[in-house]
Amino acid sequence: MAELKVVVSDREKSYARTVAEAQVGALLGRRIGESVGGDALGLPGYTLRITGGTDRSGFPLRPDLPGARQSRILVGEGMGFHPTRRGMRKRRTFRGNTISEETVQVNLVVEAKGAKPVAELLTAS
Repeated sequence: MAELKVVVSDREKSYARTVAEAQVGALLGRRIGESVGGDALGLPGYTLRITGGTDRSGFPLRPDLPGARQSRILVGEGMGFHPTRRGMRKRRTFRGNTISEETVQVNLVVEAKGAKPVAELLTAS
């Protein structure tokens, strides 16, 4: 795995950044809902929470599906499916909640802020 796209969301705006292989190690094996220190991603003093992501085929990471495997599950209304009729369900493909080599994008939300603003740290790089 060479690169990973990280989308950091502050309350006002979201910032996308591609991180190198050295920084990807801080995210591998982590699950949706876990907190990550921002130091490894170039955000000193920040605490970030993983909220989701996408694998290389475009399938979303699902928080209630354990592991890093790809799976087809039957879903009703909610994440990944919006039915047109009441009671409608559909089988959809999702990736588990663990970040692996197949993950190409990770979505993060700022939990605790550092000394400098996110915009200054992420747009300068």
